[in-house]
Amino acid sequence: MGYLARRRRNIRALLVSIVLLLLGVTGALILVHVVPLRADAARGGLVVAPEPPPVTPQPQLAALPAAAPTPDPTALANLLREPSSNPDLGSFSGIVSDAATGQVLWSTGPERPMTPASTVKVLTAAAALSALPADHRVATDVVRGTAPNELVLVGRGDPTVTAQPLGKPNIYPGSAHLDDLVEQIKRSGVQPDTILVDTSAYTGPALAQGWQPGDVGGGYIAPIEPVMIDGARLDPLAAEPPRSPTPALDAGRMLATALGVDPANVRLGRAPAGAAPVAGVRSAPLRDRLAQMMGASDNVLAEAVGREIAIGRGAEPSFAGTVTAIGDTLREAGFDLAGLTLHDASGLSVDDRAPAQLLNQVLAQASGPEKPMLRPMLDYLPVAGATGTLADRYAAANRAGAGWVRAKTGTLSDASALAGYVVDDDERVLTFALMSNGRSLELSRPALDALASTLRTCGCR
Repeated sequence: MGYLARRRRNIRALLVSIVLLLLGVTGALILVHVVPLRADAARGGLVVAPEPPPVTPQPQLAALPAAAPTPDPTALANLLREPSSNPDLGSFSGIVSDAATGQVLWSTGPERPMTPASTVKVLTAAAALSALPADHRVATDVVRGTAPNELVLVGRGDPTVTAQPLGKPNIYPGSAHLDDLVEQIKRSGVQPDTILVDTSAYTGPALAQGWQPGDVGGGYIAPIEPVMIDGARLDPLAAEPPRSPTPALDAGRMLATALGVDPANVRLGRAPAGAAPVAGVRSAPLRDRLAQMMGASDNVLAEAVGREIAIGRGAEPSFAGTVTAIGDTLREAGFDLAGLTLHDASGLSVDDRAPAQLLNQVLAQASGPEKPMLRPMLDYLPVAGATGTLADRYAAANRAGAGWVRAKTGTLSDASALAGYVVDDDERVLTFALMSNGRSLELSRPALDALASTLRTCGCR
């Protein structure tokens, strides 16, 4: 027992020593970190730190010099002689202008009507910016039907409504959500058993003259109806997947499924006059949709914007009314439409024709002081080697144009085009429209890219 008692006392002593040691260490740490109060602080005074020096911004973007020299037309012609004679261009027309003055510096056959492909979207965007407010939005509504448990989905021309969950990415950033409609309907207390889809906002055929039979399945277009979900894509996150042949009915079925309604109870119909509203969503502003249309060369969105222009001008919301409204808007803005023949607003029709000089004139006036409402169009243009439909071009070849060429592309099976602007080596802005017909894309696109890159290297004083 004496041994055990001594052992307990030794253990207690050891524990006390450890505690004292820890307290000593802790105390040392506390003493190290305690900052004595200054006398003025102890008296209740406040010490104000000296004001830091001002921050001087270091802008990385600078305006181009107003005195940058205009290229000499003869020198420019010499520079472009070889790349513009490339047989890979097939039937070719082109024009280059000084953006500041509008002076034509070089051209070959600029008045000749050519298949413009998606460069038609330059004309559609110009007409939209001229005819409509930049913040214009398109509605998609749900109203009560004639039967007690019947709802009507009323499309008014927004193909960008998405079925992707809120907070998840979709192909049209900023678009309206189907989930919003569903939530509003549920809050209303209506318990539908039937969904009608009203497509009366559009008239005429759903497919344009000059569209090819495989374009819907190929993902280039959908039947143009005034209500769609995710642009009628069967894969909602892919750029050009196969499209639905029945976009409006599909939208109704998606709404029905989300509400727990049997999709078999979805059919086309009309909203009754004065129908009570139940839910509604609005598209992103026009300015955002135009940027998406131009950057991705979205044909469905272009056709919807075309109808938007027609409706805004009081024209028939059909293909015929759309192209008339676009033409009338551009003509009233002072553009020469000689040689222009349109059957759609997207440029997908193989029967469309437009001269290079018209495309260039629109871009030149967007670049100059005459038409400030068109200036945003320049920001919508893809950047060579970086964004939109030019992201995968100018990478392995024609590197001089990468980052400097900004242009709307046009692509059909035997038609290629570029319409945009470039800053040359002398820091002068040049607008251009370059159009190739009758050659495969594998040949014509690199030849057009080489031409635009050559403009970038121009130091043609």
